[in-house]
Amino acid sequence: MSDLLQKARKFEAEASAHITAEERPAFHLTPFCGWMNDPNGFSYYGGKYHLFYQYNPYHIHWDSMHWGHAVSSDLLRWEYLPAALAPDMPYDCNGCFSGNAIELEDGRQLLVYTGVRQVKTEGNGVRDVQVQCVATGDGMEYKKYEKNPVISSDMLPEGASRADFRDPKIWRLSDGKFCCAVASRPADGSGQVLLYTSPDGFDWSFWTVLDTNRNRLGKMWECPDFFKLDGKYVLLVSPQDMLCEGEYPGGNGTVCIIGDFDEETGRFTEISNQTVDSGIDFYAPQTVLTPDGRRVMIAWMQNWDSCSIREEGSPWAGQMTLPREVFIKDGRLWQRPSKEFLSLRKNEQTFSKFIETTEHFSFDGLRGRILCMDIQLRAFDERCSWGLRIAEDEKFYTELVYRARENTLTVDRRHSSSRRAIRHVQECSILKKNSVLSLEVVLDKFSMEVFINGGEQAMTCAFYTPLSADGISFFADGKIQMDIVKSEIDF
Repeated sequence: MSDLLQKARKFEAEASAHITAEERPAFHLTPFCGWMNDPNGFSYYGGKYHLFYQYNPYHIHWDSMHWGHAVSSDLLRWEYLPAALAPDMPYDCNGCFSGNAIELEDGRQLLVYTGVRQVKTEGNGVRDVQVQCVATGDGMEYKKYEKNPVISSDMLPEGASRADFRDPKIWRLSDGKFCCAVASRPADGSGQVLLYTSPDGFDWSFWTVLDTNRNRLGKMWECPDFFKLDGKYVLLVSPQDMLCEGEYPGGNGTVCIIGDFDEETGRFTEISNQTVDSGIDFYAPQTVLTPDGRRVMIAWMQNWDSCSIREEGSPWAGQMTLPREVFIKDGRLWQRPSKEFLSLRKNEQTFSKFIETTEHFSFDGLRGRILCMDIQLRAFDERCSWGLRIAEDEKFYTELVYRARENTLTVDRRHSSSRRAIRHVQECSILKKNSVLSLEVVLDKFSMEVFINGGEQAMTCAFYTPLSADGISFFADGKIQMDIVKSEIDF
């Protein structure tokens, strides 16, 4: 074990001891201590789910990326393991960036990640050189391959950037070969996804370009995930610097591209694209195939444009989303909370109210920061609006607002206690205008995840309102019927 990895493990063990369970969400993974961003190596190995993550144990800001590590039997109750990787080699001395994991035929787990080192440029500047590296282990301890990097910048196609070449996703083709998708920036300055193949996971060669952005959807495409789902292939990418247009909210977001893939040629033919989450905080998702055949997705529940939402002195920064089962329906990617989460719901209570004018109200027995609400809204007046306030007291609240005429849902956390002038409001155009709007709202101390009309769309928002603010209230203007089933979470 290197000195840097040993140092990180010693520090995280000491620092995490000062973070109480009350300071963490109930069922969303946070870093052992310090900072967390992208999920890495989301895999099922040795009878457990493994989730690694981009990690700075020493501070609540991004810096000097390590790989944190946690395991779970149900994707909700996570056990922290010691940090898996530290930037301790010449080829990754400036960071062990995002990647993935797979089981080898000999039973070892193979981690594939991006190693980063900085080199000087003319004029005393610096730039990254990013390469792909591997490490093997037993689910606890990992050893970096002596011949790293396994995919160097010399293996890039013409015109591709050596500085933006990262985030490998590995899987097996039907002929047994290993295949790896890597994010890359081509000469046009936007994004592309490259494919590499290997007979054993160690000896790699360039195959083809899987897909190219051509400046359509943001700039650099980060964190690709690629998998077969319901007879189609799905490419997930997280573009930087998207324009706000159509269903895309702008800034840093996540795109789902559905298409067909020919394993013989490596050709991917796009059919459609869509946003994955229309809220504020969702980036860099990874998926895993569960032993019973479900495809489950977890993302970083934050956004590069809102990193300053955590104030100095906070015990940790960054969360992962709820595990979500994804499926294709009506040509789109849908998502719903995993069956493991649904099994935790208990003690249902129902609340109903018909509103005819302008009202602001609450219900006895409906409050808290850890719960789930199934909400059905039937609008009898196109001019009507409806709203939900959570994490509320006399001073703070986060708001979800439905406007019937516009058929929009808006999340607003301006009053959630944040002192930062970052993106706090996000509007989602609801794809279908049904007679009843169905919302599943999941709360867990510092977050709200909303699934719209059975999971056709989703909106995610993190907030850090003091836990003493646990009120829930509603407001409406116009004729609307509201029916709620509230569930506690048995955790």
